[in-house]
This record gives sequence, C-alpha cells and structure tokens, in this order.
Amino acid sequence: MLLPEKIAIVYGGGGSIGGAVARAFAREAARVYLAGRTQANLDRVADQIRSAGGVAETAQLDALDPEAVDRHADAVAAKAGGIDISFNLISHGDVQGTPMAEMDVEDYVRPVETAVRTTFITARAAARHMIPQGSGVILMFGGEGDPPRGYNLGGLQTAFHAMEAMRRQLATELGPHGVRTVTLRSGGVPESIGDEEQRAAIADSIEGASLLGRAATLDDVANVAAFVASDEARTMTAATVNVSSGTLLD
Repeated sequence: MLLPEKIAIVYGGGGSIGGAVARAFAREAARVYLAGRTQANLDRVADQIRSAGGVAETAQLDALDPEAVDRHADAVAAKAGGIDISFNLISHGDVQGTPMAEMDVEDYVRPVETAVRTTFITARAAARHMIPQGSGVILMFGGEGDPPRGYNLGGLQTAFHAMEAMRRQLATELGPHGVRTVTLRSGGVPESIGDEEQRAAIADSIEGASLLGRAATLDDVANVAAFVASDEARTMTAATVNVSSGTLLD
C-alpha cells in the first residue's frame, strides 16, 4: 500500500477526476475526506470507496469560501490527527470554443479568478496544518503549456499558468517545512467530459496529437496521483508530473 494511515482531503471529490483520485487514494489505504458542493455526488463516491473496503467521509462545502474550507480542514485535522494530502479538483467554470476576440470579459476571467482563489484557499488551509507536523503534500491539476492551434480555450491556459506560479511560490515557502507541492499535467482527460459526442471528438484530437497515440484515462491520473502523494515520491516537489501521453512536451 502506498498511502497507509495517510489523511487525504479531495476537493471536488464527487466529480469524475476527483472521484477517481479519491478511490485510488483509498485503495492505497488512505483515509479520504471528500469535499464538494453536491452531496449526492460525494455520497456516491464514498459508497464506492466503502464497498471496496476503504474509509471515506464527506462534507458539503464551497471550496471558494475561505471560512468554510478552514473550518473543514480544522475539523479533519482535529479528528484524524493531521492532514497529509490536499488535492483540489473542483471545476473552474471555463468557457471553451469561443474566440477571445468574441468572448465576454466575465467568461474569460472566471476560470482565472476561480482557479487562483480556490487553489490559494485550500492550499493555505492545508499548509497551516502541514507546517507544524513537518510534512504533507499539496497537489494541483492542470495542463499548462502552449495552446494547440485550432482550439479556443478561453481563460483556461491563463488559469493554469497562474496556478503554476502559485505552486512555485508555495514550493519555495513550504519546502523548508517538509511540505511538497506538485502539479499533474494531463493535456485533457476525455472520460471526464459528460457529453458523449464531445468526449469522442476530444479523445480523437488528443490521441492524434499525443506521442503515444492515446489520451490519459481517469485511472492513469489517479494512479500517478497516488504515487506522487506517497512517501515513495518524497524527493518530488516544485515540479510537474506529465501524464499527457506526450500531448504536452516538457
């Protein structure tokens, strides 16, 4: 087991990527705390984890609300004895497909503001508990890179670049306290897209652009996340982990 006795908070744990990561963490013996806005989705993932013999608890909260996030993190740390892993996987409300020259200001700015706000809030909450214990892992999920030609990604890449700037600063400040910060870069996970037709089209485009001829799956992302969060990866910080099948080049 990669994560025995680890305490992990997964924000957006009821979503497709968040749920996959939470299940992988639990499979590797972490105790998982799922947080998000929709209780039914959190309960569904928690039931899956428990059915497989894992341990999961849920909390309905808005990861853009600093007071709610702080209260939850404090409660988890008080009950479990600390926080070892924090992974924010909430959606950023990005609008894709519209050229920037035709885009509303709010649609462009929304994902940037959301990503920066929620990443800062949840990382800060985790860091306040990780610093005293001298250990911990804060994970981020993005895909920062050069936008491919023919795609109108709106503010998504701007949001990812902002998250990477924050991750570098966090790594510098938290490293002396034994806290690691790492970003997973996927280049897109078609399974996470609800619309079947859109999912197939995006899968085809990613597979055609990747060096391995395939796109990352939910399990691919989750398995790498579990490894990076584990003590097996204790030397990894201030870094990105590329799980894009070569869609993104380092």
